[in-house]
Amino acid sequence: MRAVLNAVVERLIEGDESLIRIPDICETTGVNYGSVYHHFGSREGVIDAAYDQIFSTLAREDIDRLREATLASASREEYVGAVTPLIETMTADDARRARRALRARVIAAAATRPALRDVISETQFRLTAELSRIVEHGQARGWLRRDLSARSIAVVVQSVVFGRCLDDVSSDPIAPSDWSRTMHALFTDLLGAPADQPGETMN
Repeated sequence: MRAVLNAVVERLIEGDESLIRIPDICETTGVNYGSVYHHFGSREGVIDAAYDQIFSTLAREDIDRLREATLASASREEYVGAVTPLIETMTADDARRARRALRARVIAAAATRPALRDVISETQFRLTAELSRIVEHGQARGWLRRDLSARSIAVVVQSVVFGRCLDDVSSDPIAPSDWSRTMHALFTDLLGAPADQPGETMN
């Protein structure tokens, strides 16, 4: 079933879901037609699972990079130096425009598909929880503001990534350098005071 899911994911990334035919997927992967429907329930079930994998994978890649940068930092200065370029890359890099558009496409699909919406809502909850734990680590060390909830900060970071999709489709998009300065100002406002003392670390 993993092979089937990966094959559908590849086709969704390359084109429209209306072109996906389960018999073609079975022929490509060598998986029995009946087994696919037994596992996923329907063609829509296969596509929904593939959309969820796309959504989760793209978000988790960013979260994993933020986690690595956070855990590898031994001081506020190291943390700022490691995380700032990551935030800018996630939100301002033109090379990542296709990734942002793909995540927005999944959200758009979920708006009219109740089953997919239910799946994505659970995935989004888990992703936000993962990012919140990373934020809590920064707060415990005094690197991020403690007067704001970790979950709120986690959602702000994700909102900025999605918000960039709006400008991606503009006829006159913001210059990457202008956006980067804005992201730097936003991140700076979320930082804790330099005098804050380290606290507990993330498990």
